[in-house]
Amino acid sequence: MKKRSRINAIVIGALIAMLAWAAAPAFAQAPAPAPEPNAPGKIRIQGQDIEEKGPQIDEDPNALLDMGEEMRKFVQKISRFARKYKRSFQILTSNNLELMVKYEDVDKLKPAPAKTYIRSIDGILLEGLFYGEKIFGQPTRDVRIKQQLGFAKIAQNNGVRILVVDYVKDRKMVDDSYRRNKANKFVSFAAHARDLELNTLPTYPSRPRNESSKNVLSMKDVRNFVMINDGTRYGNQAEYTLKMHDTNYDMLLVDVFHGREPLTRRAVETLKYKKIGAKRLVMARIDIGSAASYRYYWKPRWREGSPSWINAPYPGDPDRFYVQYWRPEWQKLIAGNTKSFVYGIIAQGFDGVVLSGMNSYRYFLGEEEREEDEELRQ
Repeated sequence: MKKRSRINAIVIGALIAMLAWAAAPAFAQAPAPAPEPNAPGKIRIQGQDIEEKGPQIDEDPNALLDMGEEMRKFVQKISRFARKYKRSFQILTSNNLELMVKYEDVDKLKPAPAKTYIRSIDGILLEGLFYGEKIFGQPTRDVRIKQQLGFAKIAQNNGVRILVVDYVKDRKMVDDSYRRNKANKFVSFAAHARDLELNTLPTYPSRPRNESSKNVLSMKDVRNFVMINDGTRYGNQAEYTLKMHDTNYDMLLVDVFHGREPLTRRAVETLKYKKIGAKRLVMARIDIGSAASYRYYWKPRWREGSPSWINAPYPGDPDRFYVQYWRPEWQKLIAGNTKSFVYGIIAQGFDGVVLSGMNSYRYFLGEEEREEDEELRQ
């Protein structure tokens, strides 16, 4: 009897095990409930619908531009273009000595000469080094002088001439300016006025410092110079050019235009000779950082924002506008073909150009506004 009970227990246990084994796959293979679909434009994270954001794209295409490098590249392009037509063409840049150096990506405090840029220029015209940096006739701040001298030495060590225009109001300043520039081996001019008011030759000194009877064929030969921003004070083109011809300056810095008319090739040729008969350099000033409504290239329909590369007007000069100088449209107008501004200057017979308006790169960096704020705090 006991034996039969044990057999029944074994059979029943086996049947229970078989039933459990048969039922297990059914539970294991039961499909999981389908997840709820995400709402359009959303993803589900930890049980919540979150807005799905696409890749972040900077809407400003100029945000990643290196403004200083773009200005250097523009100057290099002008230099290559001009020297393709006239190998001896001289390139002078205005101010912005800091463009002489670049900084390493790893160590932003470690400067190195911008060699390609340096090779593309012959000299730098530095305004207000010792006098008149901000206000006519006022001594320049010592901290500014120290900074500029540091950059100027880099330029000199790399074969670039430094020319200085100091804005002075009396003879004592004139003498001091020439003395300090000579001590630094700079070629200088003590200007008795600035901007368009610089429209006559200086009365003191009455003759150029370091006057020379030698021919001047390149920037390295220059020992003195004079700058005239508006020659109409002397009358018509012929009268103006004869007045300038009657001097012995090694180099003349003049505007391309006399009033509304460009200087003729004959006028430029007259300017290229000193009173004593020796040759000298005649350089044309050209603004590459702003467009002016009174220049020949200006179109009647142009205004701020149209074309898109014309930006805000210059402070205090509503007829001049900052331009996005890196844009091909502007660069073509300046030095792109035989209809460009620089080609016209070459055709007129000028020996070179003085590139002004280069500080516009700082406008696009917002540095001009920061400098004004710092000056107000001082």
